Amino acid sequence: MKHRKLYFLIGLILSFGITISLSSCKKDKPGGGGINFFSLEDDKAFGAQVAAEIEGDPDNYPILDSSNYPEAYVYLYAIRDSILESGNVVHKDDFLWKLKIIEDDDVLNAFCTPGGYIYVYTGIIKYLDSEDQFTGVMGHEIAHADERHSTTALTQQYGLDVLLSILLGNNKGTLVQIAQNLVNLKYSRNNESESDMRSVEYLYPTAYDARGVARFFEKIQESGGASGPAFLSTHPDPENRVEAIIAHWETLGGKVGNKFESRYSDFKNSLP
Repeated sequence: MKHRKLYFLIGLILSFGITISLSSCKKDKPGGGGINFFSLEDDKAFGAQVAAEIEGDPDNYPILDSSNYPEAYVYLYAIRDSILESGNVVHKDDFLWKLKIIEDDDVLNAFCTPGGYIYVYTGIIKYLDSEDQFTGVMGHEIAHADERHSTTALTQQYGLDVLLSILLGNNKGTLVQIAQNLVNLKYSRNNESESDMRSVEYLYPTAYDARGVARFFEKIQESGGASGPAFLSTHPDPENRVEAIIAHWETLGGKVGNKFESRYSDFKNSLP
């Protein structure tokens, strides 16, 4: 009976024109919590819809215009490119990896939609002390999209039928809700740990210190921990994650990279 239901579900999805194959169904690792039925094309289409919703809502997402802050965007895209050129981003050429800065100093967060639309708040930019910390956080968020955690987590939260209806142009209200909730999307323990490890791997071949995201966790701990961003305050706790990140960095060879504190300070000062 279970197999018959699965075959019916796959047939239904295919009848809607969603590109799915058994090879594109990504099963989460033990403890991860599910299977991703979305193809890369579905990730991109869904991400584009969410991005359009976000960027069409300036009251909730006041995005800094790149024409008014060209140097800030050039700086961010250079960081992004260093990650993408590390050789470790699986979907480097599949997703768009567009960047936007949201002006809100009260929000210590960043997020990446399916398909690679990256959003960073001025709050987290100003909270951090160095470029390697920020790059570590960006690497963590890129990893969620690269490993396609977002569509897995959203499927668990909203249900496959709801997400499929959005892909078909329906369920506008839920699309708005998803756009508003992406900033606080809860990932599984395994997804969070995997993104931590990927961040280290992305940064390791670059000039950055690959422990950047660990140094961010340490800053959260020094600040009291509880007020840390939602995407990094999920379990496991910061202390355990720092230990795991350092251990992974050591297995790669323990190369000490640069923090680039001075130029990061200049970047922060260029923002409103």
